[in-house]
Amino acid sequence: MKLGPILSLISFFSVLSILSVGGSNSVVPEMARHAVEVEHWLTLAQFTDIFAISQATPGPSNLIVALIGFKVAGLWGALVAQLAMMLPAASLMLLVSRIWVTSSGRPWHLALEHGLAPIAVGLIFASGWTIAEGASLSTIGYVIAAVCTLLFWKSHINPIPIIAVVGVLGWMRLI
Repeated sequence: MKLGPILSLISFFSVLSILSVGGSNSVVPEMARHAVEVEHWLTLAQFTDIFAISQATPGPSNLIVALIGFKVAGLWGALVAQLAMMLPAASLMLLVSRIWVTSSGRPWHLALEHGLAPIAVGLIFASGWTIAEGASLSTIGYVIAAVCTLLFWKSHINPIPIIAVVGVLGWMRLI
């Protein structure tokens, strides 16, 4: 086992952990940039594929971290990357949650809550854009993604049949 890749995984994912406002999906663009452009651990197509696998697999939504770690340094890489992504954020959450609960209703608390919500949503939309770029969607693919996003956001329709139909259209290379 080489320590260089392990240390790279620890340093990158521990910093990313603290920045993951809104969950690990909010930092997918930085994860993609670092893994693909900076470290060359993966190609953009590989990153998109492992993102899809991580989202389709039961378990934590940040399973992509373990898959990147596995690609970089095998089983130890997967374990180290996952711990580096979870422990700093969990530690910070435990510390901040005590302050958060005791300050409920104060003006600064409400202002921070209202300010962080659009940041988290923006980061998650950026993640979707990054994954769409890696999927090499056509113009019609982007239109379908936008329509589905609006449909799921504005209605209570069950997304599974629509996802299945769009998945089949993509598999048939019609999108």
